[in-house]
Amino acid sequence: MSLIREGVLDAIRLLMGDDPEVWRITLLSLRVSGLATLISLLIGLPLGTILALGKFPGRSFLLSLINTGMALPPVVVGLVVSILLWRSGPLGSLGLIYTPAAIIVAQTIIAAPVVTGLTAVAMQQLDPRLRLQLLGLGASRLQMVLTLWWEARLLLLAALMAGFGSVISEVGASMMVGGNIRGQTRVLTTAIVLETGRGQFARAIALSVLLLALTYIVNLALTWIQQRGARR
Repeated sequence: MSLIREGVLDAIRLLMGDDPEVWRITLLSLRVSGLATLISLLIGLPLGTILALGKFPGRSFLLSLINTGMALPPVVVGLVVSILLWRSGPLGSLGLIYTPAAIIVAQTIIAAPVVTGLTAVAMQQLDPRLRLQLLGLGASRLQMVLTLWWEARLLLLAALMAGFGSVISEVGASMMVGGNIRGQTRVLTTAIVLETGRGQFARAIALSVLLLALTYIVNLALTWIQQRGARR
């Protein structure tokens, strides 16, 4: 208990202090995971909509593939991305290995199936007659989709929160493709692993508190938007 108490007090000191390393790690975590979530939303929202509303050969196979991807082990993603981005790999010439961009790529691969799968479920929950009614009223395909997204906005925001949650807490892929380099690719999760390995449990707990606080603040904002939309 004393170790936990010391860690919480250390977290408060870190928050109240001006440790540039801690704030650099925290801001990088938010930037990397935020961009990965945004990209996964740009991929998952239209793809999930197509899978939910479209009728084409192989649709069931693609849905099962997406559902499998929702449980994709981060270390497997880290391994594949590392091989692709390694200096002697197919994409090694891009020079992305051990950079924040590599972490964003890995986290996008992790979050995209989550957002896509939950988007498909959200769209399938809508009354099929609504789509026919919108088309009957003269709405274009784009207008119809935008209206359906608005009707499913609460579940789509839940998909966004799930996607963010799957990457902000991820450590395996970030460690493998980012290298946990101080001042460059060290994020909160990899910093926690490092401090734990050093036996600096108080600092590891402090960083964990910061990670939980960051996750809570982001999800609080998204939940507020979600519940505000539910009252409309």
